[in-house]
Amino acid sequence: MTASDSILLDGIATRSVTTPRLRANILERTGDDPATPADRTIVFVHGNVSSALFWQETMQGLPADVRPIAVDLRGFGDSEALPIDATRGVRDFSDDLASVLTALDLPAVHLVGWSMGGGVIMQYALDHPVLSLTLQAPVSPYGFGGTRRDGSRLTADDAGCGGGGANPDFVQRLRDGDTSAEAQTSPRSVFRSGYVSADYSSPLEDIWVASMLTTSTAEGNYPGDGTASDNWPGFAAGNHGVLNTMTPKHFDVSGIVDLDTKPPVLWVHGSVDAIVSDASFFDLNHLGALGVIPGWPGEEAAPAQQMVSQTRDVLGAYAAAGGDVIEESWEGVGHAPHLERPEEFRAALLRRIGYGA
Repeated sequence: MTASDSILLDGIATRSVTTPRLRANILERTGDDPATPADRTIVFVHGNVSSALFWQETMQGLPADVRPIAVDLRGFGDSEALPIDATRGVRDFSDDLASVLTALDLPAVHLVGWSMGGGVIMQYALDHPVLSLTLQAPVSPYGFGGTRRDGSRLTADDAGCGGGGANPDFVQRLRDGDTSAEAQTSPRSVFRSGYVSADYSSPLEDIWVASMLTTSTAEGNYPGDGTASDNWPGFAAGNHGVLNTMTPKHFDVSGIVDLDTKPPVLWVHGSVDAIVSDASFFDLNHLGALGVIPGWPGEEAAPAQQMVSQTRDVLGAYAAAGGDVIEESWEGVGHAPHLERPEEFRAALLRRIGYGA
């Protein structure tokens, strides 16, 4: 399924951009001026198992003199499904993003990243000039799973992290294009239980599910490989594919603290986020502590990752080193604040980029 097969909201158009790295798909608003200054240009980067389609409502509601662009990462949406070298962390994604912005003649813009996309734009900021960073429910600066609060790794092989942790039935349902809600592992059910709070509902849910189903499950894409491990729960991180890009041995963007030029940061997250939290239901160590996965070796060996606390620590150090950080923590909101509180999200974003100041 591609974006062209899905419903684009009023005023949203899709376009292909060919770069030396890949053929990428972007969403734009019809009628927006390509000559819009960089300080009024906002580029949106989606998270894992999603695509640029998720940004449509946000884009629609922005002022007419702001230019929003949403980019499909490789292997998602209508962008090319090229293999992902996870030993580079998320650099395949961030380098792709850089190539797209170069093709669009956009040297520095405001970046918004959701979940994995937050990690992508933090990596981008380590390598390229950025006007501002808006991090929505971002992956921890130390990756997903397998670290103590200070970012130190629990095991040398990142046991319990990466591609081996994906639910095979969920992967198969992505591959089959399952739009039902009959099983807990269907994309629609995962959206309802993981992406948003229990209070959220939308007539656009079919679009969000269609977006999830654009995820490529080809070799080298989602979820990625794993290796056997002598450590609980018996597997460790691999070197290819989406989930391995965020494993601690490959991913660490805490170096943003040391940037000479620190872009202003907005961090937006929800209090009932099931995916990125200090007690994530997608963290196998937390599930082990709950008894969902048997044989958990205990708190000392396999503590749950304190994802939100890690982000707060790193951004606190960023601010102490001279950075400008605003944190917005929204009560009762899940993993997608921009869907659950769209007007509030747009207002916070516009304040962060200095619109109207």
